[in-house]
Amino acid sequence: MISLRSFWSRIDKFLAAILLTVAFAAVMPARGDAAAAVSWLADAAIVLLFFMHGAKLSPEEALLGARHWRLHVMVFLGTFALFPVLGMSARFLAPTFLPGPLWAGVILLTALPSTVQASIVFTSVAGGNVPAAVCSATASSLLGVFLTPLIAGFLLTRHGLDISAHAIVGIVAQLLLPFVAGQILRPWIGAFLTRHPFALKSVDYGSILILVYSAFSHGVVAGIWHQIDAGDLIRVALVDIALLASVMTILTLASRQLGFSRADEIAIVFCGSKKSLVNGIPIATLLFAGHVGLVVIPLMLFHQIQLMVCASLARHYAARQIKANESLSALPAPSA
Repeated sequence: MISLRSFWSRIDKFLAAILLTVAFAAVMPARGDAAAAVSWLADAAIVLLFFMHGAKLSPEEALLGARHWRLHVMVFLGTFALFPVLGMSARFLAPTFLPGPLWAGVILLTALPSTVQASIVFTSVAGGNVPAAVCSATASSLLGVFLTPLIAGFLLTRHGLDISAHAIVGIVAQLLLPFVAGQILRPWIGAFLTRHPFALKSVDYGSILILVYSAFSHGVVAGIWHQIDAGDLIRVALVDIALLASVMTILTLASRQLGFSRADEIAIVFCGSKKSLVNGIPIATLLFAGHVGLVVIPLMLFHQIQLMVCASLARHYAARQIKANESLSALPAPSA
């Protein structure tokens, strides 16, 4: 029987905090003046979030491993082309499988950039090309600031959601300008953030929790829980699992067919299959102002699914490498 301590140690604490925030918003949603204050705080959190990331990321780190251009092309195609194509194909084949807002959330999910920390950590655990993973994941995060609103806006506008070009440009500016400001001020505050990673992590987590509370408070007031049931949640999870499995399978097979090394294959699979919760919720908040509650559910579920799947896959890669090394060491030494 699993002890309570063992069970707690296996839970993703960040996801648990998000779920607790959702529960709090369900019981005590912000209304009236409180809702206006929370909305202002959410906007400020978005600006601070991208400012801090701009100050943290160094150009040298972003360029590390840049010579592996074929690997980076594979990652970018997986992140910003393969995912959207699969998401739109799923919606085309089964338009009634999910309600409209949940399909919108799936499409937004497919347009998001890769994570930085998780991609690098899983690549490292699996024994992959870490410098290339650093470069690809960082560049994906940078490009996603302006690519994600453009891709998501284009795909969703073509399917009946009224998102103007002016609104998309405004969203890009609201995300990109703080990031650029952070890059400009990096010589003065970058070293502090490097020495105190907890500061950036606190902003990451705190900002997301504020945005989740704001989004779900608005959703509760608008009655979103009357629009979704357990069946919808299961169907969203199935779509997320299918997307992740398809992308990882395609990237693995393509990497082997194109002659990439095992280390490069690992970096491609992990960097090309992640989607960033940190980037996704702020972008959803801006892109779907007023009805974001249901839209972020596919991303929240995908976040947990990708962590569990990639943790298992990373251990599998590592175990295979250990077994291969043991087999090599067991071979007889060549005679003189």
